[in-house]
Amino acid sequence: MDASVGKDIIQADSDTMAFTLIVMDGAFATGVTATLDMLRAARALGAESLRFEVCSVDGGYVPLSSGVGIETSRLRVVAREDRTTWVIPGLGTTHAAAVRARLARPDAMKLTKAIARHVSRGGRVAASCSAVFLLQQAGVLASRRATTTWWLGGLLAEMEGRCTVDTNAMVCADGPVITAGAAFAQTDLMLHLLRERCGARLVDLLARTLLLDGRQAQAKFIAPELLANGDALISRITSEIEARFPNPPSVAELASRLGMTERTLSRHVRRATGRSTIALVHSVKVRRAQTLLQSTHLSIDDVAAEVGYQDAGTLRRLMKKLGGGSPRALRSVR
Repeated sequence: MDASVGKDIIQADSDTMAFTLIVMDGAFATGVTATLDMLRAARALGAESLRFEVCSVDGGYVPLSSGVGIETSRLRVVAREDRTTWVIPGLGTTHAAAVRARLARPDAMKLTKAIARHVSRGGRVAASCSAVFLLQQAGVLASRRATTTWWLGGLLAEMEGRCTVDTNAMVCADGPVITAGAAFAQTDLMLHLLRERCGARLVDLLARTLLLDGRQAQAKFIAPELLANGDALISRITSEIEARFPNPPSVAELASRLGMTERTLSRHVRRATGRSTIALVHSVKVRRAQTLLQSTHLSIDDVAAEVGYQDAGTLRRLMKKLGGGSPRALRSVR
């Protein structure tokens, strides 16, 4: 790490009950404020030894999204073992070009160097949504399992080929690195971290007090047409499937219509979405089934047939696997 970086980065007390909330210019405001509210509530509910501070690379007032901002402390780096947890909410970026541009800014470059040093000294880092890309740039995701916001999973897999990207997961913990999904998964990330540090009983009380519901998967929230963030091939695949209901094309048919082999198609789809071609097909079909269950009086068997499944059992299994619950439960909230 550069000597100049060491002069600019802050650090919390070396204690497993200490958290450093690191705030970046333009960060998702709700992620920042929700983190602080949960930490304060946990301390009020009995975690008296819990300590935290709000930091930024340069200190001072940091503007967040939505026209709000927050005062932060500037930082020091300690030259010793450090077991604190750094928490980084989403960066407020929503597409690949914006992520790459944000990572190239000087404050992000300084912070990624600091993250690498922090982890090498025994510290932990936790990030949600687009902030996970700071961990990628720091080199701490290699050979680990991680998640990020579901529509940027393909980009993360492309940028860090040694990482196992699981965009179905809401939270992934792999050694000292903890990652979470889309922006509001920051609350799921904090429930995970606080459960580790403060125990299940206190965190269950915290969740009830703040009306928080820890979620295990992002899959049920995935909109297939957004998976590739505007990728033309994925848009065409989605359109091809939707236009052919109730007899959607197979993967082999899709490849043929697109003028490529199944292997080439699979490579393009995985690069763009982080998922296999068949997983993309199932996502489109299950989403259409969810729409039909909520907007029509078709039987579950008829809905399964409308999206190309031979029996309702297959649809039920896929909906459960993808985190969408059972067809009956979905219909009951119509």
